[in-house]
Amino acid sequence: MTKSISIFGATGSVGTSTLDLIRRDREKYRVIALTANSNADELAALAKEFSAEVAVVADDRAYERLSQLLEGTAIEAASGSEKLNEVAALGADWTMAAIVGCAGLPPTLAALRCGKTVALANKEALVSAGALMTAEARTAGATLLPVDSEHNAIFQSLQGGRIDQVHKITLTASGGPFRTWTREQMASVTPAQAVAHPNWDMGAKISVDSATMMNKGLELIEAHYLFPVGLENIEILVHPQSVIHSMVEYRDRSTLAQLGSPDMRIPIASALAWPERMDTDCLPLDLATIGRLDFESPDEQRFPATRIAREAITAGGAYPAMLNAANEIAVAAFLDGSVQFLEITEIVSRLLESYSPAKPSDLTDIFAIDKETRVRAKQLVEELSV
Repeated sequence: MTKSISIFGATGSVGTSTLDLIRRDREKYRVIALTANSNADELAALAKEFSAEVAVVADDRAYERLSQLLEGTAIEAASGSEKLNEVAALGADWTMAAIVGCAGLPPTLAALRCGKTVALANKEALVSAGALMTAEARTAGATLLPVDSEHNAIFQSLQGGRIDQVHKITLTASGGPFRTWTREQMASVTPAQAVAHPNWDMGAKISVDSATMMNKGLELIEAHYLFPVGLENIEILVHPQSVIHSMVEYRDRSTLAQLGSPDMRIPIASALAWPERMDTDCLPLDLATIGRLDFESPDEQRFPATRIAREAITAGGAYPAMLNAANEIAVAAFLDGSVQFLEITEIVSRLLESYSPAKPSDLTDIFAIDKETRVRAKQLVEELSV
């Protein structure tokens, strides 16, 4: 049967990787919707190639260009956040949620409420509203498939097992480009150095998160919501080769691990074909050539982000959403040269200590917390950049 597909964030790295996999067997998939933030030219080209029913740009200023490019086709051109939510509620069999940041929360929730399958690549949405999202998925009977390589590895390692049989989950981390650097050396890191990840080809924000190891802190929070084994039973292990993506240790001390080349198409293919498997042209894993696999404990003195994230999820309530918002502001400030590399986690830590809003009960509360946190984080950026 043909599987209907919607991709939110179609022009980003995850979206284009997903479409690359769909190209391999076009007859199996029917593309309903493709969305982008403002890249009308690329979105229009993809919408035409895949005969999408609707193409949506979140930025209203890009609508005129998109409309012109799609004129004379049967593809509907649209724009705005409300249209994103409307399109997400169309009920595609499989939705890729890959919009970066909290902007991806409403359409992801709209897709979950349809009770179909949602592949989640937007870690910020789960970090900021994990309890709400998982509750919505349970209520609607939706299937939530993790696409992050680490969480997808855990998901695959749990196949055939039960969550109550798990003793420990281990998230692996590459350690980023500064794994062996001292704090003194990292004080002068430039944005160009921080976005040059040693193993993965990612966007600037995610690459900086990897360099600070905040990405692993965010993934720790995600894992806490996706795999309820208790926060104390989820650990992080630095593994520079990025071959083992995560591990699950069961109560009998048997450990299952998922291995693969560092190519995001592998976890995406796992989610796209689930519960089956699909062919890809990804590089096969050649352990003989790799030769060795190294592991080390994370150093939270040099990279405090994982400790800060663990403290945030332990505190609960608004703190994970605050951590996510503060980190987005701090990373953006670093990328534009306003603050130094080590000040990213300093801003997040100081923000979490500065105020304590009430526990959010719905999406409105989460967005209010996110907005207030961003205002406060920008004030901290201004203080540090003086």
